[in-house]
Amino acid sequence: MQAASPEIKTQLQSRLSRIEGQARGVKKMLDEDRDCREVLQQLNAMNAAIQNATRLYMRAYARECLLNDAAPDDRALVVDELLDLMERVR
Repeated sequence: MQAASPEIKTQLQSRLSRIEGQARGVKKMLDEDRDCREVLQQLNAMNAAIQNATRLYMRAYARECLLNDAAPDDRALVVDELLDLMERVR
């Protein structure tokens, strides 16, 4: 089973590249002994970017994997699996 469509995969890879850039930026800020508030602001931005990437992928997973692989009688199992995943991702 494919984990995500090519479009979602491209979007996710783009987001992850930006997150990598943010991480390199934070490391540079630390090397430069930048103000703590600035570093925390950038870490918070990274966290938000990671959460957004996770939501994008989770939505794709729910649409493309759970729904496509589930038999019509397994709706309750699909909902349970999605809810379990949402709890773990928090």
